[in-house]
Amino acid sequence: MCLTRRQLLARTAAGLAALALSPVAAGAGAPAASDGPLNRVIPSSGLAVPAVGLGTWITFNVGRDPEAIAGCTEVMRAFFEGGGRVIDSSPMYGSSQMVVGRGLAALDARDRVFSAEKVWTSSGGDGPEQIEETRAFWGVKRFDLMQVHNLLAWQDHLETLLAMKAEGRLGHVGITTSEGRRHGDFERVMATQPLDSVQVTYNPLDREVEARILPLAADRGQAVIVNRPFRQGALTRRLEGVPLPGWSRELGVSSWAQALLKFILAHPAVTCVIPATTRVDHVRENLAAASGPLPDRTLRERIAADVEAAV
Repeated sequence: MCLTRRQLLARTAAGLAALALSPVAAGAGAPAASDGPLNRVIPSSGLAVPAVGLGTWITFNVGRDPEAIAGCTEVMRAFFEGGGRVIDSSPMYGSSQMVVGRGLAALDARDRVFSAEKVWTSSGGDGPEQIEETRAFWGVKRFDLMQVHNLLAWQDHLETLLAMKAEGRLGHVGITTSEGRRHGDFERVMATQPLDSVQVTYNPLDREVEARILPLAADRGQAVIVNRPFRQGALTRRLEGVPLPGWSRELGVSSWAQALLKFILAHPAVTCVIPATTRVDHVRENLAAASGPLPDRTLRERIAADVEAAV
């Protein structure tokens, strides 16, 4: 379903207001996923994408090891079988782009994937060549989303990406940061440039973006992709062996990973979260977080408090 930009902004604003003002929303006004796997809409285009995607940082950087590449392909198979579409990578991620491309070819999934990539070079003049090399790795006709990675040479790269989008050679344009880097500069680019999407770090322990960046994205009609939901696995490892609190039954979650993802997805400004994994059972577990109820404001605060106390 495609909505007008005004309708999308109104819905997002209503969700933010409910999240901010309702002490016990009990789901009212909060984004519910009880009718099936959650999809979210990219405001600028009206395109709906599944709310749980697949990251490739570290996990898909396996070199040319055939067995490891086959393992990544099986992760991608389970991801697509579970309804996933958004896969995110970068030239910074070693062999990940090549591994993604091998998997897409083996699974004949180039028409199913929502391809999210990045340009990452300090020379604006080298951007077009790097983007074409990346496209060749993936084997796609064009990228659905191209992002300036960590704001590196962002002025030059944004000019390139916006021109490519105008020519129909890109679907959407965005910027990324992680671990709270350069949030001041990030906000200024968000406020002044015609971006479709932003990518930031967000989880129950890294909540700085709640104050300004997530509201700004909603106000500007920019999609939000969330990286490092598990702090590169460190958070879920710290929670291993910690019993799930009673609220886990309310949410229908069977693991801390699902609880962390539901915490993130419950923020109405969030479009998609991209956990990375090398395991088929984990990718299925992650996708399951997009189904069933999401926590309201009060429960989100309990989740954050319980996570902080446990680690």
